[in-house]
Amino acid sequence: MGVAPWVKVFSWRFWRKTAPLLFLICGLGFVRWSKGVFFSDAYAFITRPFWPGNAQRDWIQDGNQIELRTRIGLLEQDNQRLREMLLLDKSSGLNVTSAPVISRSPNGWWQQLELGKGRQNGIKIGNPVIGPGGLVGIVESTTPITSRVRLLTSPGSKIGVWVSRTKQHGLLLGIGTNRPQLHFLDKDTKALTGDVVSTSPASILLPPNLPVGVIQSLDTEVLLAPKASVQLTASPEAIDWVQVQIN
Repeated sequence: MGVAPWVKVFSWRFWRKTAPLLFLICGLGFVRWSKGVFFSDAYAFITRPFWPGNAQRDWIQDGNQIELRTRIGLLEQDNQRLREMLLLDKSSGLNVTSAPVISRSPNGWWQQLELGKGRQNGIKIGNPVIGPGGLVGIVESTTPITSRVRLLTSPGSKIGVWVSRTKQHGLLLGIGTNRPQLHFLDKDTKALTGDVVSTSPASILLPPNLPVGVIQSLDTEVLLAPKASVQLTASPEAIDWVQVQIN
């Protein structure tokens, strides 16, 4: 007995409608089971002709070599700088200790920095902090293992300085930028652009004649006394190690 024609037509229509759905379900199940590995391999095979060629690979290798040489150069510079600081500790005759800069706040970049040494290393409030080239600030507070330094560029910072060439004294005031202002005490100043500024011999808070900076510009139109813009010889924005002079 044969199958009725209408049964054959129904079976063919049924599989015609359900086959795509079954194929989709099976495909999704396969993707879930294989975690998409088949598709990633297929994508890699199809896109292989468009992968970077030898020239681009050479560019990448050259870039890596340049980065490696740059890192080696920076490490050599840091090594040399640290060696010089250690030699200065031994030969300067000053009672100093080297300390790393461990933290700086972006909001207070010109105001303070944190050192990785504190009272356990003999550091006290008021100790001068010296960077490569000159004075950068004064210890403001301490903990047993850290210290906070108030920079010369911090608003409200005030120290006594003088121009050694003319023997004229003044006050160096921080204004929150990389160049503090020098306010002379005398109306008739003989200072010139390029004169060296150092700590005043009359100061009782800081050792005398520590290098501070160089006069960049003068304003002689001020009514009371002239003032000048001073470029610090130790740039506080680039300091990662300092020396603290211990009393």
